[in-house]
Amino acid sequence: MSDMLIMANRIRDWVKRSPDLDVLTFVSIDESGNFIDEVRSYQQLWDNGQRLAHWLRQQGMKEGEAFALIMANHPEFVEFMVASSILGLVFVPIDPRTKGEKLRYMLEFSGCKGAVVADYALDNVMSEWGDRDDAWIIALGGGDHGDQVATVLQAPLPSPELPVISTDVDAPMQMLFTSGTTGDPKGILSSHRRFGEVGKLAGVLGLTVADRPYTGLSLTHANAQLVTLGNSLSMGMRAVISRKFTKSRLWDITRHYGCTFFNLLGGMTTAIYAEKPKDNDADNPVRRILSAGMPAAIWKDFSARFDVELFEFYGAAEGGMTMNPPGIGPVGSCGKPIASLEMKLFDDSGRESAVGEEGEICFRNIDGSVPTVTYFKNPEASAEKTRDGWLRMGDIGHVDDEGWLFFHWRKGGGIRRNGDFVNSAFVEKALAEIDAVEDVFVYGVPIKNGAPGEKDVVAVIVAADPSTFDSKDVFAQCREKLESNFVPSYLQLVEEIPKTASEKPQERFLLDAFDLDLVISN
Repeated sequence: MSDMLIMANRIRDWVKRSPDLDVLTFVSIDESGNFIDEVRSYQQLWDNGQRLAHWLRQQGMKEGEAFALIMANHPEFVEFMVASSILGLVFVPIDPRTKGEKLRYMLEFSGCKGAVVADYALDNVMSEWGDRDDAWIIALGGGDHGDQVATVLQAPLPSPELPVISTDVDAPMQMLFTSGTTGDPKGILSSHRRFGEVGKLAGVLGLTVADRPYTGLSLTHANAQLVTLGNSLSMGMRAVISRKFTKSRLWDITRHYGCTFFNLLGGMTTAIYAEKPKDNDADNPVRRILSAGMPAAIWKDFSARFDVELFEFYGAAEGGMTMNPPGIGPVGSCGKPIASLEMKLFDDSGRESAVGEEGEICFRNIDGSVPTVTYFKNPEASAEKTRDGWLRMGDIGHVDDEGWLFFHWRKGGGIRRNGDFVNSAFVEKALAEIDAVEDVFVYGVPIKNGAPGEKDVVAVIVAADPSTFDSKDVFAQCREKLESNFVPSYLQLVEEIPKTASEKPQERFLLDAFDLDLVISN
């Protein structure tokens, strides 16, 4: 039934069937390293959603209006999602690390009437938005303003129960912002249908109600919302969600809670692989990892070290998806398009790329129609994204003679050195295996001699112990393990690699900070 695609209706339906199921467990870690649980059943999600919906209505929120959620992974994030669904509102998830002009832009561009803000992000929000008389701000978690959300949740349930106003499954449920790597971030309007239909993925991923999914990815990102939260709420799987991603405690969390499945994106895989091997790495309950961007260079070693199956996929918040189930496609491939999609690659002239040739990855529906993409207040970008009847991903790759997709780089990116393409995954693997390296990311800067299109290789490194870090030894080990073009020209030492809410390294900030006088040259 289409009304079950509305989140609030789905939660209410589960309340009738299994009200006390502990469907969500949120985990934070205290200063002593202990796990702190916050559990939510379907009944609690529904009741708290009602309380918050009642409060939002008191603030004057009307159907179709927007408000922001600026917090890490708290149970209140999901409860405000339920409340928003009841009232037909549009919630705008924003990474709580966002600050300055970017934060102000996202709040004002989206037309938010208010914001729910965790205490650790409150100063940033108040400095950029606190002077507005026409917008409300409610604090979560204490601080100078107290835990205002907790006060609302302690109130009696409203009577009579508020009805679910949302009826149009194709109406916007939320506005997801892009990373904004090439300008102001764009707001993607994502529908109730998009979230509601995600439960269909569970079967494709091989998940059953006996599985216990885990994620440390931010709920401000589509991946955590759809793959973990959406599937779990739809199927009644008992998901575990940590406050934020922690590579050092990842396996401890999965062991403690008996998690059998989790998903990784981009730089997370290399960061986990860079952790010093432990005798109990393979002693964990996880049977399968859904990975996007697992480097082929570490694929087999990663799987063997942690004794897990790897299920590789490719996709984006706007749509498009390929999958490579365990043991089916070749190592390094992100798969073939799902049954509802057709995929082709095109070169810059619009010609379809031949087998083995690079091209932009594009999708359309199997019936020949183009997936709908709506960027808020930006019809030009929406039209360009679906130009000539294809959803254009902005990513470059190739397919082999059996149709398996291999991702190369983001359009406009990539590292070319002496005419060769430098596979950054191999460089990252070599560095991740050095004990002195805690985390690593590799990117390119324009080559010093000015050759058009050529780049020098920069290895961004978080040192395990900065006081004993030996750059000469690191370069020497790279020369032993890598061909000459792959050896980094520079080591850029940082305390922490800047990353997005989806744990993707933010190259633009590293480029801004790149200084020949500060980096270590080979």
